[in-house]
Amino acid sequence: MNNETQVQIQNKFCLTIDEAVIYFNIGEKKLRKLVADNLDSGFIIQNGVKFLIKRKRFEDFLNDITAI
Repeated sequence: MNNETQVQIQNKFCLTIDEAVIYFNIGEKKLRKLVADNLDSGFIIQNGVKFLIKRKRFEDFLNDITAI
């Protein structure tokens, strides 16, 4: 019996790049560029070579900018 629990994207604390592409409706290349350009912004967690995006902080970041 498998007891894995699936968490909805809108309820996750951190999103992978693939999840963030779906959630924010931003292209993968553009999202990767935003991550690379804003590594010290507070919404990125680097886990080895994998980047995780803090969902709420990234939402705040997007609310504060006028163009991407």
